[in-house]
Amino acid sequence: MRVAMYYSNNDVRLEETPVPQIGPGEILMRVKASGICGTDVVEWYRAGRTPLVLGHEVAGEIVSVGEGIENYKEGDRVSVSHHVPCNTCHYCLSDHHTVCETLRKTSFDPGGFAEYIRIPAINVDRGIYLLPDEVSFEEATFIEPLACVFRGQKMACFKPGQSVLVIGSGISGLLHIQLARALGASRIIATDIVDYRLKTAQKFGADVVIHAKEDIPDALRKINDGLLADLVILCTGAAPAITQALESVERGGTILFFAPTNQGVTIPISINNLFWRNEITLTTSYAGDRTDHIAALKLIRAKRINVLDMITHRLSLEEASIGFKLVAEAKESIKVIVEP
Repeated sequence: MRVAMYYSNNDVRLEETPVPQIGPGEILMRVKASGICGTDVVEWYRAGRTPLVLGHEVAGEIVSVGEGIENYKEGDRVSVSHHVPCNTCHYCLSDHHTVCETLRKTSFDPGGFAEYIRIPAINVDRGIYLLPDEVSFEEATFIEPLACVFRGQKMACFKPGQSVLVIGSGISGLLHIQLARALGASRIIATDIVDYRLKTAQKFGADVVIHAKEDIPDALRKINDGLLADLVILCTGAAPAITQALESVERGGTILFFAPTNQGVTIPISINNLFWRNEITLTTSYAGDRTDHIAALKLIRAKRINVLDMITHRLSLEEASIGFKLVAEAKESIKVIVEP
């Protein structure tokens, strides 16, 4: 079968590998659509592990089921989680499934930028989602990223009526904007350094967009009844954006660090000047658990989140290298889908 083998953001090669062989409890899926995630182009995160086949935002059709499979059959349309938890460890029992050691070790074989993937038994057991007829394969590639966004806002304890500042209006930022709108945000402000993304943020529900070079706290007070933002969501790891976030959160508010930074980035924080007496919460989130994926699927099925219009590029497996460059450049693309 053909795969898009990743060596670096500028070196993605179309190669041939054997079709994975499945065993008892496993499933072989033909990949119909696979989204390129922003984390796919974080090169330092892949250091020492290349070459490899990436792709975890996948949807496809089951072509073969292993011995013992009862809940799924050939021809089923599905989305699949690449990481799944054990459900029995300290972290899972504390409702922190996404920091489970098992979740960090599980995956499918190979990644989604391939014609077929083998779904291991543990993923079959707790990581497959049957697609309703009204959800297309393309829409289903958004289940995983939307699940991550849903978990992020849940971890940040977002409440209807709060004002939200989204710093960074790429795909994650746009999903955060749409979800915050669906969940009842009073006012949504979005920033970015790229004008194209600012226009797109407004299209997908931001009430106000501000270029990141402006004085964000000052602009917030002018448009938000003299207040800063109740919830600040960082969808970029740029150091200046982190500083903006710290300066833009209202007393009693929360900052959600959603995007990773470059390796080794640290920030100085003044406990007295920034936090003491202000009851500000800093939190993070990683990935999504099964309940988050189910919620994401329901939101997409109900058309509460418009994902189809976020797709700017549909590419073949042969064109995957173009897709990686588009996502790495982060300019005039939003969602890039590879369709093997």
